[in-house]
Amino acid sequence: MTGYSTGTPDGELDLLITNGLVITLDDEGRRFQPGAVAVRGSRIAEVGPAASILSGRKASKTIDASGCVVLPGLINAHTHAAMTLFRGLADDLPLMEWLQNHIFPAEAKLREDWVYWGTLLACAEMVLSGTTTFCDMYLFEHKVAEAARAAGMRALVGEVLYDFPSPHYGPIENGLRFTESLIEEWRSDPLVRIAVEPHAIYTCSPELLRRCHDLATAQDTPLIIHLAESQWEVEEVLARYGLRPVAHLENLGLLGPHLIADHCVALDFHDMELLAEHKVQVAHNPESNMKLASGIAPVPALLEMGVNVALGTDGCASNNDLDLLGEMDSCAKLHKVAGQDPTVLSAATVLSMATRNGAKALGMEGQVGQLAPGMLADIIVVDFEQPHLTPVYEPASHLVYAARGADVRHTIIHGRLVMENRKLLTMDVGEVMERVRSYARIIRP
Repeated sequence: MTGYSTGTPDGELDLLITNGLVITLDDEGRRFQPGAVAVRGSRIAEVGPAASILSGRKASKTIDASGCVVLPGLINAHTHAAMTLFRGLADDLPLMEWLQNHIFPAEAKLREDWVYWGTLLACAEMVLSGTTTFCDMYLFEHKVAEAARAAGMRALVGEVLYDFPSPHYGPIENGLRFTESLIEEWRSDPLVRIAVEPHAIYTCSPELLRRCHDLATAQDTPLIIHLAESQWEVEEVLARYGLRPVAHLENLGLLGPHLIADHCVALDFHDMELLAEHKVQVAHNPESNMKLASGIAPVPALLEMGVNVALGTDGCASNNDLDLLGEMDSCAKLHKVAGQDPTVLSAATVLSMATRNGAKALGMEGQVGQLAPGMLADIIVVDFEQPHLTPVYEPASHLVYAARGADVRHTIIHGRLVMENRKLLTMDVGEVMERVRSYARIIRP
């Protein structure tokens, strides 16, 4: 099979990854073995058989990916990065008890420097396990944006908004102004984008939800909300408004392809019809939903109805890790046992959820999530020369069912090598861990 390129003139490449099995995840599902990916600047210049790309080409940096699989970087469609600060703080509790009695009180102590270092720790964990893009909702999000940029990660971030005063901005009017200022500040950044992020229906009045929607529409940015995360939420919203959560958002005019709905666990058939009709993006978080006993999102049914479903980890306080390779494994197996059907959610489907579907959900379709000329060069190299990855019949199955975060050898984001041979190149991870340990001694003396 021949390769393909941007059609740009030949010239020295900035980076060449060669001799690996290249899984493009492009529209034709092309694979090349041995294959190569050529990078110039922040974008992919060529993808194809190694022999054809190597012929007469020079690169400033060459990575020999022999024995490895080369694929698009993983996309974590929903997390709260700085909640690495609370990893293991309050485990084995129901969602609302966990949130109201432990997480909200801990967050009342937060400071912006804590969020910065907690996010850097999350970025270290994600880069080390193959995630190149994440979507975040939290407090002090200007520090999340700064940490993502410092780590060299791609991110869609937004300040959490709710009716009660925030430990960061105080009353909601300040929160809306802060969000608007963030959008303006980061509008031209190559890595970081800003979203408008009301927390949930049960923490946001209809008026606030409408104002968030209006702001997102005016600024042409995604709108992100936790939606139908548990049966408790459904009953609470029914009691307040006489509608289920999805119908309540439709009534307010919030449903649309710009909306990223996190969780979507407690859905009935009409809810799913509405999500499909309005082309809402869904971020599925299986491990968090299992740990909090929130339920099992009807992902196979949503996909069958044409809903784009991406994959996320949620935060470290409810997961408790950010390893999207492990999340893929959990996702595929959870839905097989739930449906009593081993054919549900194939490895190929789940791999797409963590790559292409994530790109579409975050408004980055055609930019990331595939290896193709002209796409941004977000690439990972996974070492298959491991006992638990031997032999190889179908590499996509190994990526979903057998690979671990520690198998990722190299991570490239925006054409920049941010991890090489398991070594982080954008931060001192020892310093980051020590900072977070010092904050933990204050959170729980």
